Amino acid sequence: MSEAGGRGCGSPVPQRAPWSLVAATAAICLVSATSVWTVGAEPMSREEKQKLGNQVLEMFDHAYGNYMEHAYPADELMPLTCRGRVRGQEPSRGDVDDALGKFSLTLIDSLDTLVVLNKTKEFEDAVRKVLRDVNLDNDVVVSVFETNIRVLGGLLGGHSLAIMLKEKGEYMQWYNDELLQMAKQLGYKLLPAFNTTSGLPYPRINLKFGIRKPEARTGTETDTCTACAGTLILEFAALSRFTGATIFELQVRKIRLKDYERPAQLEYARKALDFLWEKRQRSSNLVGVTINIHTGDWVRKDSGVGAGIDSYYEYLLKAYVLLGDDSFLERFNTHYDAIMRYISQPPLLLDVHIHKPMLNARTWMDALLAFFPGLQVLKGDIRPAIETHEMLYQVIKKHNFLPEAFTTDFRVHWAQHPLRPEFAESTYFLYKATGDPYYLEVGKTLIENLNKYARVPCGFAAMKDVRTGSHEDRMDSFFLAEMFKYLYLLFADKEDIIFDIEDYIFTTEAHLLPLWLSTTNQSISKKNTTSEYTELDDSNFDWTCPNTQILFPNDPLYAQSIREPLKNVVDKSCPRGIIRVEESFRSGAKPPLRARDFMATNPEHLEILKKMGVSLIHLKDGRVQLVQHAIQAASSIDAEDGLRFMQEMIELSSQQQKEQQLPPRAVQIVSHPFFGRVVLTAGPAQFGLDLSKHKETRGFVASSKPYNGCSELTNPEAVMGKIALIQRGQCMFAEKARNIQNAGAIGGIVIDDNEGSSSDTAPLFQMAGDGKDTDDIKIPMLFLFSKEGSIILDAIREYEEVEVLLSDKAKDRAAILKGKMIPSYIINSNPEMENEEQPSSENDSQNQSAEQISSSSQEVDLVDQESSEENSLNSHPESLSPADMDNAASISPSEQTSNPTENHETANLNGECTDLDNQLQEQSETEEDSNPNVSWGKKVQPIDSILADWNEDIEAFEMMEKDEL
Repeated sequence: MSEAGGRGCGSPVPQRAPWSLVAATAAICLVSATSVWTVGAEPMSREEKQKLGNQVLEMFDHAYGNYMEHAYPADELMPLTCRGRVRGQEPSRGDVDDALGKFSLTLIDSLDTLVVLNKTKEFEDAVRKVLRDVNLDNDVVVSVFETNIRVLGGLLGGHSLAIMLKEKGEYMQWYNDELLQMAKQLGYKLLPAFNTTSGLPYPRINLKFGIRKPEARTGTETDTCTACAGTLILEFAALSRFTGATIFELQVRKIRLKDYERPAQLEYARKALDFLWEKRQRSSNLVGVTINIHTGDWVRKDSGVGAGIDSYYEYLLKAYVLLGDDSFLERFNTHYDAIMRYISQPPLLLDVHIHKPMLNARTWMDALLAFFPGLQVLKGDIRPAIETHEMLYQVIKKHNFLPEAFTTDFRVHWAQHPLRPEFAESTYFLYKATGDPYYLEVGKTLIENLNKYARVPCGFAAMKDVRTGSHEDRMDSFFLAEMFKYLYLLFADKEDIIFDIEDYIFTTEAHLLPLWLSTTNQSISKKNTTSEYTELDDSNFDWTCPNTQILFPNDPLYAQSIREPLKNVVDKSCPRGIIRVEESFRSGAKPPLRARDFMATNPEHLEILKKMGVSLIHLKDGRVQLVQHAIQAASSIDAEDGLRFMQEMIELSSQQQKEQQLPPRAVQIVSHPFFGRVVLTAGPAQFGLDLSKHKETRGFVASSKPYNGCSELTNPEAVMGKIALIQRGQCMFAEKARNIQNAGAIGGIVIDDNEGSSSDTAPLFQMAGDGKDTDDIKIPMLFLFSKEGSIILDAIREYEEVEVLLSDKAKDRAAILKGKMIPSYIINSNPEMENEEQPSSENDSQNQSAEQISSSSQEVDLVDQESSEENSLNSHPESLSPADMDNAASISPSEQTSNPTENHETANLNGECTDLDNQLQEQSETEEDSNPNVSWGKKVQPIDSILADWNEDIEAFEMMEKDEL
């Protein structure tokens, strides 16, 4: 049985049925589904199917023949230069080269493909070449994962079909399990990789020297991907059951599970799976992408169904199919429930954070998730499989191939395409499950695109950029192992294949393992007793093969009805978006609200949000939260507009996070009686005068009218030549800056309108532009939270005239006070502070500051709360869009830094202090003689009191300097 026949027809199977019965029933299901559901589209004639099948055979001959002629015994063919790729003789491609081990990779990976394509003579010749030429004892470091699925799997698949042919009596009569002995040799070479406390294997191993030895050049790695550790069970179990060497599958071990210990028979690969299961995030039941092989800590905590995780899920379900162990199915169902709850946003599959599964981890998808619809077919969940597959097909029709990654609005994110077979795999399984000839047409498109865009004289070349059609000099082994196998099977009838494909299961590399292994050398209990499982919906634990009418409810056009709404999904708007725009133009209605145009203070926009089922919630910390409830939308079309709006918001927030991060700035009050002692941490702006490159701005402050600065100032004479104070809110930062600049202000300070906010407890904003050209803004702009801003406002109320210094860092007071009339004791006080050792260089501090700030992040949530139809987005109001009322990037308070004050030279400072003191004393005496009424202020304090206050301020200032404001 292939995976495609997992579920789908007639009579139910009793619960906990032996797998042999399940396999037999499922095989019948597959035939029934294929024969029944050929309605709904024009069936492809047998002649055309044969023609396309023959075309696949010719394409394989072109690829395989050129490899054998120009590359063998090298691992892979370089089709543009018509030569072989040999490890160490070509420039390194990094981790990609870890699949190459100088063991004729493409030949081994292609063995069972030759039999599937009915090339039995070529298969027999290829096996002889492998036995004669391939060496598995090379001094080369290879990927454990790639070597397992490609080489070990290839040898086992070749052995499976070799013994099948031998039993038929025509070919391979000389064969005596030689491929199996090679597989056993390789299996022993991979075992040292599992020598870790967790049981998770090292990601790499030296074929000759193993792990950790000096000559091995590996064994120091600490991390591996979840798929790398979780995609071993099929090959290792098959090796044990083929050979009877239980060391691969079984080894008596003692492991601690939860709060008790028990003796358990656990194989190397099984222990790795058990460890990953125990390390899943218990509240979400998701696993991360990368894990520490020693501690079990998640290194990358995002979760999806694509690169880094994909085949872990695949092998849980297929391990149940091949080995009949209930625990694997229960684990898969638990994970699958979490995937459909959090990751699946039909037709999209978006990565989330394992600890915050409502929060999307990224806004793009990678090509490896294209296998998932095929896995859903094996699960029996056909509808989402059809939806996701159709979405992927629309992307292919737009770009000819599936880009390595693409965004939620289907733009190219990574433009490469290494001729991956996952989409062809899902196409094959969907055709087997539905019998819908539509999928034959999809396969035909794949064939045409490969021949038109990827075919070169010496084979097929990977696409370097799907947008330009440029090629890369590579033809990976999986192209021959999988692509041609699935395409040929798609168009082949049962009589076209020399054996029954339903008697085998496909590995993740499409190698064939016979299902009879499930009852061979079986020494593991099928009943799981190792873990407790999360209680889920009973539908996730169906142990029956459902009737096809449940999967396809009395409608021969069932699959088409699911695909139809997705036909335009790749266009700029959501499904039916084109129709919606056309209707809008005809009716004169306004087009849907786009995120880039949204303003949180616009009542009309808020009404549109409500219509789309989106709510705006103001949080206490000054942020706002956007939550979408699709069921509350006015119509299904409005719900789709709301979903698109939320996705656009995520894109905008992500874009803002990528914008240049600037270090914090300083606002220093230099007028009486502060004299530079008070330094306020200020947020920078991404527009206007750059204080790190230009001289600081100094001036008296004045409040603008209107205070929000969102319109032309009514008091331009008050702010002329001064630094304007304006309140946050109501409009964009750039608009405020332009208004005060037009009034003649030399700078601006925006004060937060959220009462009580402080840089001590809240992220410090970096003011962003308005998405337009801001080169016209020439004045510096800084941002102060409410607590810091109130210090300036209080000073204005008490002293009327308040002068401040806007700079990239706090300035020393000697420079600030030079030429000013102040008491001498202020200048001469606490010289130790002035000589305090500062960081080695200004650049070091700035670099550190920028690095720390860039690591901060805005909280952006796309939430599925009460149902899978709810979405939420958390952000600061200023981060909602470039056209929002104020734009800002958040900076974590724990990451706030400031450049230290400049290094001071003691001799110069002491000299300046003495001269300045004498000047001030002379000036003071002169002014007192001329005007006896002049004093330092009406509120004169005793000198001891002033000095006491001054010392407190000095201590605080010293502390702030040490903390690097």
